[in-house]
Order: sequence, then structure tokens, then C-alpha cells
Amino acid sequence: MHLYEILKRPLTSEKTVNLKDQHQYAFEVDVRATKPQIKQAVEKAFNVKVLSVNVMRMPHKRRRYGRRVIYKPAWKKAVVTIPADQRIEMFEGV
Repeated sequence: MHLYEILKRPLTSEKTVNLKDQHQYAFEVDVRATKPQIKQAVEKAFNVKVLSVNVMRMPHKRRRYGRRVIYKPAWKKAVVTIPADQRIEMFEGV
């Protein structure tokens, strides 16, 4: 898996934006990605040093469209911690 295929998008909910004060940033990542791959991808993409990576599997969700029931697929979330003197510029001002 290529490093730029691992990170799908940044997560910018109210809860993840508040993590910025603790120098943590959240990303949606590929479900096959491992912690070392996520660390390497963030370090290469944003030129920061990663201290730790926490990973969560988010379950699929049931949605209804009239009588039809469909499921949104499961996905993986990664919370990355970086040193206090570094920042990821993409999250600033959000």
C-alpha cells in the first residue's frame, strides 16, 4: 500500500478539533493500514515527528431510505500525537 493511500481525509468534528490543544490530530485511514504505516504516512505528508498513534475501528451504521435498509461501511480512525513544538498547518484555523 502506498503511503498516500493510507490517509483518506482529516476529521474535523468538534471533538477532534478540541484535541488540537493536546497536540493530537485525527484522520480517517484505510482499514488495512497499521500503526507503523500510519505513522510513516503522517511524517512524510506533513513533515512532523509522530510520538504515538491510536487506532479505532468505527462500526458500520444502519440507514433507512423508505422501506430499504442499507449499511454505511465500517471505517478506521487514527488519532496521532505530535510534539508540542510542531503543528499540522491543515488543521489551523478550523
